[in-house]
Amino acid sequence: MAGSHRRTPDPDPDRVRAPARRALRASGRLVVAASGRLRRVAAEAVSASMATTDPAARPLPARPRRAWVPAGPRRLVGSAGPGLPVLVIGTLMVLIIAMLGVERVTGISMLPDRFIAGLRPPPKKFPVLPASRPVGIAIDTLDLHAPVHSVGIAGDGSIAAPDAARAQEAGWYDQGPTPGQYGPAVIVGHVDTSTGPAVFHDLRQLRSGDRIEVTRADRRVAVFEVNSVERFDKQRLPADEVFGDFSRPNLRLITCGGRWVGGETGYADNVVVFASLVQARPE
Repeated sequence: MAGSHRRTPDPDPDRVRAPARRALRASGRLVVAASGRLRRVAAEAVSASMATTDPAARPLPARPRRAWVPAGPRRLVGSAGPGLPVLVIGTLMVLIIAMLGVERVTGISMLPDRFIAGLRPPPKKFPVLPASRPVGIAIDTLDLHAPVHSVGIAGDGSIAAPDAARAQEAGWYDQGPTPGQYGPAVIVGHVDTSTGPAVFHDLRQLRSGDRIEVTRADRRVAVFEVNSVERFDKQRLPADEVFGDFSRPNLRLITCGGRWVGGETGYADNVVVFASLVQARPE
């Protein structure tokens, strides 16, 4: 057509953002590596400093003669500036703060959680509830509605299972957070008994996005959304992954699964539901 011209297509935003993400992540890895080296240098410097300042680690110098000092301002010898450990630690903190600023702007996580524990502010898009013990649990997708009682620690140091006579009830681990507080609230239950299915028999059927409602003694309902359902060998349960996330209010539902091996072990595996708090409402 006369007078027409070909318009240059706009760049694909995803193609533009992808290199930026890669560059940011690469810079994050460099900062983590540099931070690790700085930490090692700082530790070595501090150790060396302690070794050289410990009176027992070196011979006493000869006592100098007392010299006459004129009146006026005096300067302490050796106070020209901060030592190496202070400079190294200061540089490390500047790097961490800079990367936290990049995270805040881009939304891309660039530093390991354990490295900056206590520095990164927790996410805000969820409610946080005061302590109140759970009294009931409901999972509509499984047609599950059951009371919840408290359980403690078993003789072997593990979380105690509910008594067999209460196999249709769930047990909240009363040494941990209550549902809705920061951290993983843990609720356990039997998968079955010698007479048939128990309260958490169908737990493995949950899928990401399913809702779990926990009623608390304060007559509030904590609503959790399932993130994933995992199965772990009982002898290799990853404690940090299951019990270590205090970044927000979480829930862990735990029961038995896998093959039956008998004895004190029973089933070989644990089925663990990972869920996060998304809502709180009155009962």
